[in-house]
Amino acid sequence: MLSLWLDRPRTFTPDPFVPDADYNAVVVGAGITGLATAVLLARSGMKVAVLEARTLGAGTTGNTTAKLTLLQGTVLSSLRRQYSQKMVNSYVEANREGQAWLLRHLEANDVPFQRRDAYTFAMTGKGEEQVKSELAVSREAGLDVEDTSDSELPFSTRRTIRLAGQAQFNPMDVLESLVTDFRAHGGTLIEGVRVQDVTGGDRAVVDTDAGRVHADLVVLATGVPILDRGLYFAKLKASQSYAAAVKVPASTSIPSGMYLSAETPGRSLRTYPAAEGELLVVGGNGHQVGREPSPQARLDELLDWARHHFPGAEVTHTWSGEDYRATNVMPFFGKLPRGGGKIFFATGYNKWGMSNSVAAALAISGEILGGQLPWADTIHHRVTSPAGAAAAVALNADVAKTLAESWAKFGMSKADTGDTVPEEGAGTVLRHGNKPVAASTVDGTTCRVSAVCTHLGGVLSWNDAEKSWDCPLHGSRFNATGEVLQGPATHNLRPAE
Repeated sequence: MLSLWLDRPRTFTPDPFVPDADYNAVVVGAGITGLATAVLLARSGMKVAVLEARTLGAGTTGNTTAKLTLLQGTVLSSLRRQYSQKMVNSYVEANREGQAWLLRHLEANDVPFQRRDAYTFAMTGKGEEQVKSELAVSREAGLDVEDTSDSELPFSTRRTIRLAGQAQFNPMDVLESLVTDFRAHGGTLIEGVRVQDVTGGDRAVVDTDAGRVHADLVVLATGVPILDRGLYFAKLKASQSYAAAVKVPASTSIPSGMYLSAETPGRSLRTYPAAEGELLVVGGNGHQVGREPSPQARLDELLDWARHHFPGAEVTHTWSGEDYRATNVMPFFGKLPRGGGKIFFATGYNKWGMSNSVAAALAISGEILGGQLPWADTIHHRVTSPAGAAAAVALNADVAKTLAESWAKFGMSKADTGDTVPEEGAGTVLRHGNKPVAASTVDGTTCRVSAVCTHLGGVLSWNDAEKSWDCPLHGSRFNATGEVLQGPATHNLRPAE
């Protein structure tokens, strides 16, 4: 699958990787977090390199729905259940500053975006209570959120709230503009080089699959940190959700606002002014990575929902995105534990990365360059609530249970005779002695690789929508040939014996 945003010609040539090169800073990951941080550091005069394992925007940024809004479903009320109102206000201020910085950049560089009202809506009694709570917490945090019956949705809702004057855009337009800014300040952008470790004393040694480079400091902008120091993979739940762009007949009206449901399965809507006309982008139906028997069925359900409510809708693109939710709901950013004060990271945006990513970039660059942001200080000094601690314990108990169950299920797998050829688009785990083997057929080519995740040894499951091998423990994903798509894994799967 290829997202609407990534389906475009390349506009730049990446820089070559130079082994043993020296930089003031190395930023790992070329999404909005990484590039916004790189721009801020490069503007200060630092020599900065961005190392991207795949291509620009290949991770979450290029597979999002790209809404830049301070009304974020029911996030604020979820935060308020664990934290004081002061902490919630700091979260809002962080997102407000991230939103404002990005909008200033877009306006200054003539990057197209659209001002839209943002809506959170409920279709059930439980959802109605969640929306009511979100309205109260949002107002307490200083957001001008209002109750409204002015919904453009083609179905009835029980309650809808609105925040006017938010924004939406094509995230690849944003990334390409940030690249231009970054390079104008001497930055180096390298693609196709995967960082696998960071070591060193006074200066960091960045080990990659192409060699090593050196830096005064390193920023991990990789979705989930690729280094296990701090055990952040154990504080995050990896979820995968789906999206589609559809072309709707002129006789069928589409909502112009940005909409998100309070309930699950989630339903997200926004428009996009494509060259061929206004498209509707629908999203939702998320699940924990590697735990779904048929991701394709989840996508099909979303497409059926879109066709039902928007008659005549023709699908132009489908895709999925992976997001990370912190067990205590609040994003993490700052210095990585046991990094000697030289390694920084950001993660846990809970599907709201367009503003949180820039807020994290501002906080990290401010800490490096000697600035001070009161909201960042408040968020850094938060204390995990009993509910957050319980959620972390439950998550890791579930991971341990899933690890045991995945190996037990493997024990009942079909024996590998070496000649198994799955049907086109299918994958299966086979038993070769005591080793799990992942066999799949994609585009007529059958591949056999290890079915054991290179992060912490989970047995992988086949994703029939993305044609990938997904880990049910911490969300690492690999393509059919075993190449890492998303971490925390940093090493490819080995070919099967």
